[in-house]
Amino acid sequence: MARRPVAAAAAVVLILEAFGIVLLNWILSIVVDRQQMSLAGLQPRAMSAGSWIGGILFGLYLLFCAAVLIRTAVRDRAPGGFTRIALISAAVVHGLLGAFAVGLVGWLAFLAMSVVLGLIVLTLVAYGEGRGGQESDGGPEGAPNGPPAAAPGTV
Repeated sequence: MARRPVAAAAAVVLILEAFGIVLLNWILSIVVDRQQMSLAGLQPRAMSAGSWIGGILFGLYLLFCAAVLIRTAVRDRAPGGFTRIALISAAVVHGLLGAFAVGLVGWLAFLAMSVVLGLIVLTLVAYGEGRGGQESDGGPEGAPNGPPAAAPGTV
């Protein structure tokens, strides 16, 4: 299977998505600020800043996941530990965003989120458990239970 191209494609998609999320939240912060919108007594400046900071944090999260995928593609090794958990959480986030996108935006947004989800999950599955969780083949010769057995009839 082509593990490296899938991980690289997922990284590129996450980078584009990170910039899109930051741009969307920047536009939302401008709209909130110019229309002087308020929710439950919050100041419009606070809501504008919250939108901007939230967009930057989510963009950084996606860029971190993209960096993990680039590192995975370059080294051709499974992500381990915290980075694997970060990719799993990104997959869960994309699944939830896809579910919400159907009702709020439409099926095309659902399809986009599903493609990103599929790329992340395919990368995780293709690379398996990683260094710590890889199943051992057995002894030093690679046989399941030590050295290979002798052929029948030979001593």
